[in-house]
Amino acid sequence: MKEGLTRPVTDAEIDTYRRDGIVCLRGFFNRDWVEHVRGAVEQNIANPSGMVKDINQAGSTGFFFGDTFVSHHIPAYRKFVDGSPAAELVGSLLGADKVNLIFDQVLVKEPGTSTKTKWHHDATYWPVMGDMIATLWLALDPVTYDTGAVEYVKGSHRWGKRFAAASFSPHESYKEDLPPVPDIDAERDQHDIVWFEMEPGDCTIHHGLTVHGAPGNTSDGVRRRAYVTRWAGHDVVYNPRPNLQRMLRDPGIAPGGPLDSDLFPVIWRRAG
Repeated sequence: MKEGLTRPVTDAEIDTYRRDGIVCLRGFFNRDWVEHVRGAVEQNIANPSGMVKDINQAGSTGFFFGDTFVSHHIPAYRKFVDGSPAAELVGSLLGADKVNLIFDQVLVKEPGTSTKTKWHHDATYWPVMGDMIATLWLALDPVTYDTGAVEYVKGSHRWGKRFAAASFSPHESYKEDLPPVPDIDAERDQHDIVWFEMEPGDCTIHHGLTVHGAPGNTSDGVRRRAYVTRWAGHDVVYNPRPNLQRMLRDPGIAPGGPLDSDLFPVIWRRAG
């Protein structure tokens, strides 16, 4: 049974997302959902899917675990996708008539992990096109800068630019005729960069073109487990290109067609 929102998404939260391309939302996911997903993550680490990849930088310390399309591998994740308020939350924030799940992902930075998440934006990694592309990042542990809080460049989703996808795996590369992401670290004083301290159950939602990255987890004993779901609203269509992030399988959708399929299922529709 699908759980509804604990409260409406406010106009201020919608305005923040539209203006900044990032908003932090608190109180929508209760302790039961956090514990449910934590259990799925531990099962996932012990039994990765065929989509897992090595994302630890050469010579790094600690361990950075990442796996994708995990709801196709572990039913507990699909229970969250179908039953939690996530889809309705994203749809309400976007003003969408429906939302499709593009895919879901687990990202775990264990204490002492030096691998950083390079600056990037999401939409150019995937075979989709549209404005209603968003990522929900659910915190499963307390998040601070030391544990690897994600940093976001506010307003970068409205720069009118698409940057080349840069692989996070040393064994994989992507190729598309797009400019690279600017060296944000070298020009931090030119940007409005924000990050959030979060408690388990808090989440961020960011636009598919919002530039973001994250430091390693330099803490002594606090894990940074995150369950990340990628969503598309009603204006998003299938846009396959070569040399992109690998999808689980070919969805059998014509270019320019709606995403509705077994691979990209519709999870929520607006009533009426």
